[in-house]
Amino acid sequence: MSTQTGLFRPSTLRSLPAYAGLTVLTAVIVFPLYYAVAGSVMTDRELTSFPPALFPSEFTLRNYADVLDAIPLIRQYFNSIFVALVVVGGAVLTSLLAAYAFVFLRFPLKNTLFALFLVTIMVPGESLIIPNYLTISNLGLLDTFPALTLPFLAMGFGTFLLRQFFASFPKEIYEAARMDGCSHMRFMFSILTPLSRPALAALAIYAFITTYNKYFWPLLVTRTPEMQTLQIGLSQLRSLEARDPGLILAGVTLAIIPMLILIYFFQRNIIRGLTSGSVK
Repeated sequence: MSTQTGLFRPSTLRSLPAYAGLTVLTAVIVFPLYYAVAGSVMTDRELTSFPPALFPSEFTLRNYADVLDAIPLIRQYFNSIFVALVVVGGAVLTSLLAAYAFVFLRFPLKNTLFALFLVTIMVPGESLIIPNYLTISNLGLLDTFPALTLPFLAMGFGTFLLRQFFASFPKEIYEAARMDGCSHMRFMFSILTPLSRPALAALAIYAFITTYNKYFWPLLVTRTPEMQTLQIGLSQLRSLEARDPGLILAGVTLAIIPMLILIYFFQRNIIRGLTSGSVK
């Protein structure tokens, strides 16, 4: 009597085309990332050869040293990460307070105000650039860290995300805490926040990535290289790309390191946070 086990099960054989398609799709997505890293340690001769070299035969770090000489990379790296962390802190705090109010507090026009929050998600960001720029300019904040952070310390998406998560929170716990004399602030920070870590982590990661990758707004409100962010510095390398393509590949590799660290260590939080509250 023969048995079908392991690789030869009918269900496994039926899944092979799907696995093959996912493998090809993964390779297509990962290849640009791989070539940026591999090209950053290649020589100019390898980068300009035809057919193009896919593996570095002469490992070199000269491209990274040239990037440090071409732009104030360390300062711009600090600016990008510092601005992103400040925005993460502000966005998480304001979204937490607003979402708590929409779920646990009673006040007039609550649903109407929440609808206005949803409207802010639908407004194109480009339409807010001029009003935000005029406000920052009139306040005399151009070329400062407040100019890079103030317009993004509140997020309609963050309020929506946390509100959906809090809506699935057991009301019995809230009512029991209030009956025991627990204040709103104590309940929010001592009970609700620890139990909402997946949603808070997803919001923090989303805010960090979107802020870290911003280009046009930092370009608009900064004047000196010392206040510019890493994305602007990388764009300045494009003028040198024709004669030294390894330079921009090294810059891109350095820029994506924080993103890779976030995704590698917190990918579960992203999935859990974004799906929390979608199914009761």
